[in-house]
This record gives sequence, structure tokens and C-alpha cells, in this order.
Amino acid sequence: MQLTVFGAETPCPSCLHSPSSFATMEWLDAAVNRKFPDDTVEFRYVDIYHPINDEDHYFTEKIVRGELFYPLVVAEGKVISEGDPHLQTIFQFLDSHRTRALNGDV
Repeated sequence: MQLTVFGAETPCPSCLHSPSSFATMEWLDAAVNRKFPDDTVEFRYVDIYHPINDEDHYFTEKIVRGELFYPLVVAEGKVISEGDPHLQTIFQFLDSHRTRALNGDV
């Protein structure tokens, strides 16, 4: 599974005292891989001012227009976390995906 973290060098206006989006991605990567050591969870960082593909453009446009806050965590085309990420929300998503995979639903 791949989680994409969208962000920028400067913190979002509502996250002034938070770490950078890239540092947040590194923190999430460490936490997720500690919680799910046997799963393959990859993290990808996208600078909101340099999107690469169509999905990146879709989410970065929403961030730039103020419709979504960064850091934004996306998986399977769905927003998992917006702004200051909550590990519990991300863990719940991964648990649910993991359960579907074990049942052959993915």
C-alpha cells in the first residue's frame, strides 16, 4: 500500500507550530512501520507546488484553493488525514485495508 503525503516547505497557516510536511511524512513512516512491521507500506511525498501526475494535480489544486489543508495524507484516491495527522485515523484505515486484503477483497 502507498500513502501519499502532500505538503510544502512552509507549514500551513493553521499549523504554524507543527513540523514541516516532509518531517511529518518521515514521522508517519516510522510510526506506521513500527505498528505494521510485516506489511509493506510505502510513503510518497508530493510538494503541492510541484505535482507529478493527474491525481497529484487534483489534490494539490484543492490545497492551493484552500479546500483542503496540508499535510494531506491520501491512499487509494481517498483523503485519510488532513492538517495535523492523527495516527489513530491512519492506523484504522490501514487495519481496514489489511482486513480486506486478508479476506481477498482487495
